[in-house]
Amino acid sequence: MSDIDFRQALADAGIPTTEVGLHKAWEAEVATQGSKLSNTSAYSPFWRVVTALVTKPVLWLIGFVSDTVLPNFFVKTASGAWLESLAWAVNVERKGATKVQGQLLFTRENTAGELLMRAGVVVQSAAINGHVYQLVTIEDAVFPDGLLQRSVKVQAQQVGSGYNLAPGYYAILPEPIPGIVQVVNADGWMSAPGADPEPDDQLRLRTRNQFSAVNQWHTDAVYRAMIAAFPGVRPDGVYFLHGAPRGPGSANAYVLFDAGVPAETFLEQINAHVRDEGNHGHGDDLLVMVMPETQHAISLTVWPRANLTVKRREALQEGVSQFVRAAFRESTTTDYQPTLTYPQSRFSFSRLAEELHQTFADIESLRFAGEDIVSELTIPRISSLEVSLL
Repeated sequence: MSDIDFRQALADAGIPTTEVGLHKAWEAEVATQGSKLSNTSAYSPFWRVVTALVTKPVLWLIGFVSDTVLPNFFVKTASGAWLESLAWAVNVERKGATKVQGQLLFTRENTAGELLMRAGVVVQSAAINGHVYQLVTIEDAVFPDGLLQRSVKVQAQQVGSGYNLAPGYYAILPEPIPGIVQVVNADGWMSAPGADPEPDDQLRLRTRNQFSAVNQWHTDAVYRAMIAAFPGVRPDGVYFLHGAPRGPGSANAYVLFDAGVPAETFLEQINAHVRDEGNHGHGDDLLVMVMPETQHAISLTVWPRANLTVKRREALQEGVSQFVRAAFRESTTTDYQPTLTYPQSRFSFSRLAEELHQTFADIESLRFAGEDIVSELTIPRISSLEVSLL
């Protein structure tokens, strides 16, 4: 349904929805009441008063009803606080924003002696489309004698999903730390992903799913509702594998994450909620796992426009690389908005090339090596990326 449909519904019910229609209705009502007034032209002071005092307020009211009230009666078209009220009616609440939490791997210069690194160390990413993301250590870290590397707990400076970057992105110390030579976010660095306030489209999906979940049987909708209640999990990012993969009554639920995959501890929390806290059906054996990955070597040749400076060529190469990585979910749509990879779908390099042309005006031409990626119940990831400028 659209706003036009709601306005048409009022018109179909015989309610005038335009200024011309209201004028005709006033004239007909005046005649019905036996008025002898004949000066109904647009220049009549009487009708100008009627328009000012009656017609315009009625149009405002009709607009409010058709564009705001009626659309917000339905989950499909409701938004904001109206949608929250509809969600509350089926025991669903909007998920709030959270800060990403995890661990970074610090490497010191040598193993001699003990090194103390106080909490509050800031580590940041390189700029991604102008955005720089910063994490801060939340505990004192002690490197005992003989230890070269140590994992340290960190959290984001701000809430939001943009901080959920893939391994290798957090590697810059804006202020050097004596004795520390390197820092990086390694594989499985996130213990809890960051999240934005749940947008309307995701809250709408969870609300709609709830209509299927409110029953006495543990269907996919019931398990999707449980899993999607965790921060950083989208309701349309939960995929099920039936067919008893571990014997009768068993099924797998695969969770798709937009960027870096959280550590095993985050999946353990979800599985504990489903399996250990009695939130599964009798005889059910549901195991929640991260979406399996396939690794792909991506090679791209770019012909930039003529006479670009060295700086602009370098910026173009870096931007193209980040855009391609964003398509493979190594950063979130906070920075770039390419068409993303999905399970059970075809990833089109021709579409990605079109989007690169639209985003970077300095590209004259480009060519990807290789075929489109066709995924089953897996998500494509980048094993290596080569962007060559000619």
